[in-house]
Amino acid sequence: MAIEQLERASIGRPLTRGGVSLFPIYIHGTDGLDIAARPADLTISEQASAEVPTITVTNPSGRPTLLVEGETVTGGQQNRVLNVSVLVPAASTIEVPVSCVEAGRWNGCAAFERGRTFAPRRVRRVKTASVAAAVQSSGRRYSDQGAVWEMIDYELHSLAVPSSTRAFHDAEVTLERDGRAEALSALTKAGPLPGQCGIVFAHGGRVVAAEIFATAELLAANWEGLVRAALLDSPVAVEGRPSVSKALRFVNRLATGSATRAPGVGLGEEAHIRTSRLVGQALLFEGGLVHASAFALAA
Repeated sequence: MAIEQLERASIGRPLTRGGVSLFPIYIHGTDGLDIAARPADLTISEQASAEVPTITVTNPSGRPTLLVEGETVTGGQQNRVLNVSVLVPAASTIEVPVSCVEAGRWNGCAAFERGRTFAPRRVRRVKTASVAAAVQSSGRRYSDQGAVWEMIDYELHSLAVPSSTRAFHDAEVTLERDGRAEALSALTKAGPLPGQCGIVFAHGGRVVAAEIFATAELLAANWEGLVRAALLDSPVAVEGRPSVSKALRFVNRLATGSATRAPGVGLGEEAHIRTSRLVGQALLFEGGLVHASAFALAA
């Protein structure tokens, strides 16, 4: 079953900084959704008996709120990343599946804060692929934790960042060097554009990922975290030129790819998507797209 809003998506000219191009995506048909993006009263904590693959989220407000696949939370017994996108019902407490992004720590406190930076795309790609396989085989949303740790180690090594606890968040120091701070400031101020609901990321002529939300407000709430992650992933060398047609084809593959469907952790329905070119996930509610993310397999 295709994701209708993505099939009708349109794409504009990209912003390019630090070797990374951000194509704006515009979708239609989701304006009626009333979803909170990052409300201050949402609380995230360890379970009473803390465990790696699950955390507790309480939404005391009268509106559903969105937690986004790939966003990180810091604190607790160790930093984590969300395995899937979750629409947390109003006035509710639910358990949310996560993966560890800090292999060398298991101590601290019960409370989490929402991180400033999304997990890198390679970490999210490995995680998304293994979660999709787990959903298909068992209905559970657990990742291959070992593969996630290996990819974090790869990222830290590539960025020449030492970390005593093998924590992804230690890599954020690199945003202050090599001109990335200037690029971060420029991209943060430049977007999102009016009406923009998503981003296709490209390195030169290579499309590497996409991030799409139901509304411009949801994208705006997550813009800086996504830009920070994109600049951590800046390519060493760029080949080719950004292509609108390639970006649009990537979104269409996400829209029409074969998917495993499952009930959402909170509200809505999940679609776990795998094609020969990409792996991705989407959260749908009342027939409309809430959030989708996808990662090129060859990039």
